[in-house]
Amino acid sequence: MQLDERKYLILQAIIDDYIMTAMPVGSRTISRKSGVGFSPATIRNEMSDLEELGYLAQPHTSAGRVPSNKAYRLYVDHLLKAAKLTSDERERMHEHLVDKSRRVEGVIRSAADVLSDATKYTSVIVAPKLGTLRIKHVQLVPVSEKTALIIIVTNAGIVKDAVIRVPGGLSADELYSISRMLTEKLAEKPLEAVRQEFAELLRNNAENRRLLGEALQVIEKKLESEDQADVIIGGSANLLGYPEYADVNKARNFLAVLESKDTIRRVLSRDGSMEVTIRIGPENQVPALNDCSIVTASYRVGDRSNGTLGIIGPTRMNYNRVISVLDFMGRALSDVLSEYK
Repeated sequence: MQLDERKYLILQAIIDDYIMTAMPVGSRTISRKSGVGFSPATIRNEMSDLEELGYLAQPHTSAGRVPSNKAYRLYVDHLLKAAKLTSDERERMHEHLVDKSRRVEGVIRSAADVLSDATKYTSVIVAPKLGTLRIKHVQLVPVSEKTALIIIVTNAGIVKDAVIRVPGGLSADELYSISRMLTEKLAEKPLEAVRQEFAELLRNNAENRRLLGEALQVIEKKLESEDQADVIIGGSANLLGYPEYADVNKARNFLAVLESKDTIRRVLSRDGSMEVTIRIGPENQVPALNDCSIVTASYRVGDRSNGTLGIIGPTRMNYNRVISVLDFMGRALSDVLSEYK
């Protein structure tokens, strides 16, 4: 049995109604919809065929039908039309990003809030990973006679700092000279190249060997902490307001997944394309997310694809709006972060 134009039309009407109401959809409801134009009896026959094909399910004998995951996959692949954001919505979202801290962490956390607020679902953003980070600047700031604050700034605007020991007698000017040397040697280099540069520095600067050794340890530790990209979540409780998560155990399991950053990283892993991708229910390969869809896009820092934007919502989510919001936010976030090269 094949899907003809009438079945497509009825299936789309059912999905659209169920997304709005979360209630099983009956033939009479569909027959009243503008643009359908079929009698309730005709629609009931088509609904039976769609159920046989695996696109609909009937929760109770006397109830209407609800879409299956197979139906949602067909919907997003062939029937979906992205909604248009208003110019006011686009301007508000972009301004919210620009008004925040210029450090990448602040911008990304702001983006997570914007996404969850605009969609009313849960947002997840994966921050830049180690492989894309480069040192931009290293600064040693005297704290006391025998300690200094080492500040590491990366191309992504990420700032790391720590207090290290310094040999007694080193002046602020001498620390400044060492800072300038480290910046010149390490700028634009990934961690492995940084290690190689330090090997040479340790050989050629015996008088500052201990200071340079401590600096290397700090840089390794701080940059390696970025190897597992940070995960920022916005609106974690948003899904709890939907009837699908009225069950306490289901809600608890969902929140537990959000607590597991390793799971979120794995679920959101994707290629570097800006194209929006959609995973529905079991496609996420996490049992606690079987009733969820995850829509993702990527954003860029400079000319590299660095991170992922995601929306987690019920499988009956408003895909039209989510896709439009994610597509816009991916581009807006890339634009705001374009200075971090």
